[in-house]
Amino acid sequence: MNGPHERLEVQIGAAKVGKYAVAESGDTLEIIERPHGGISAVLVDGQRSGRSARIVSNIVARKAISLLGEGVRDGAVARAVHDYLRTHRSGQVSAELQMVSVDLVTRSLVISRNARCPAYVWRQGALETLDGACHPIGIYPSTKPNIVEVPLEASSYVVLATDGLPLALEAEQEGAPLAGRVTGYAQQGLSAQGLADALLADGLQGCQARPRDDISVLVVAVLPDLQRDGVRTLSARFPV
Repeated sequence: MNGPHERLEVQIGAAKVGKYAVAESGDTLEIIERPHGGISAVLVDGQRSGRSARIVSNIVARKAISLLGEGVRDGAVARAVHDYLRTHRSGQVSAELQMVSVDLVTRSLVISRNARCPAYVWRQGALETLDGACHPIGIYPSTKPNIVEVPLEASSYVVLATDGLPLALEAEQEGAPLAGRVTGYAQQGLSAQGLADALLADGLQGCQARPRDDISVLVVAVLPDLQRDGVRTLSARFPV
């Protein structure tokens, strides 16, 4: 547990690669500061792959980010975005929506899933797999998110991924399953970006760098703040 004066640092790391021989990725990742403090990250996997999936994931991510920026709570955001996509595409197109928020009002991590892939939470030296049943958004009426909230405490990780990652790891017969890899890297105390990079590298190795689907990994880490300088940073790197 956190000490009474322990300072924490939130890190967000992401790594992604597109489906082999497909020009555009169908996954979209967006990050926004919450109006009452904290930050939210949104990861969307559009139906199918390529440009059509990219258009869908962009629509969903933009709508979610807009609502989060207005102070709408995560559960209400997921429901509203489902309704929006279902109306916009007449219930014919789906998307897998995952969100993680660092809420400084409640001092908690909020993980919201409308996806087949489980999320993983490492805290207090143990891994919890969040695999509660939920549907992708955009198709079924009254679709609801699966939401889990955990306290904001040091040495915690939340790991989200699109289904391209487990698909890539399936080919590596003797490799550890995804949960085992998350556990191993969390035990090493990696940074958020370091953990995201490591999982993506494992996926690329498993599929010989020819992913059968888009792979995106999002990691939120809560670590002790060793800098204590109040500086916030954000960076990105991508090929063009």
